[in-house]
Amino acid sequence: MRTVSVLRYGLGVSGVALVGLGAWLLVDQPDPLGVFVWLAGALVLHDGILAPLVLTVGLLLAGRRRRGLLRGALLVAGSVVLVTLPLLVRPGAPPNPSALPLPYGRNLAIVLVAVTVVTGLLIAVQRWRERRQGRAAADG
Repeated sequence: MRTVSVLRYGLGVSGVALVGLGAWLLVDQPDPLGVFVWLAGALVLHDGILAPLVLTVGLLLAGRRRRGLLRGALLVAGSVVLVTLPLLVRPGAPPNPSALPLPYGRNLAIVLVAVTVVTGLLIAVQRWRERRQGRAAADG
């Protein structure tokens, strides 16, 4: 048996075991219907909104010269928004007063501005290097 086959079967068995563990933990929940509703909402959010949005942005960036930097910036910004969003949209006061000790909306805006500024600086440095190399090639 090849190593790849052993690895494939091992990962398959591990996956089935984790699905079984998840099913067992789901049955043990006091509100399994609430978990199913949450999972359905996550599926709709991902497949109906997030995935088409990411694909559309990818298509818009396909012809850009600096698409690697732009994709990286969008990846960082999107990750920060996805981590922060549940804290921002939670209704009412948090059950634990220390859960939201800072103004997350303002801090999210600061991080997004920082990502934008750093990306702009990196693009400017790349353009400057390209111009400098172009002049050196023309002079040489």
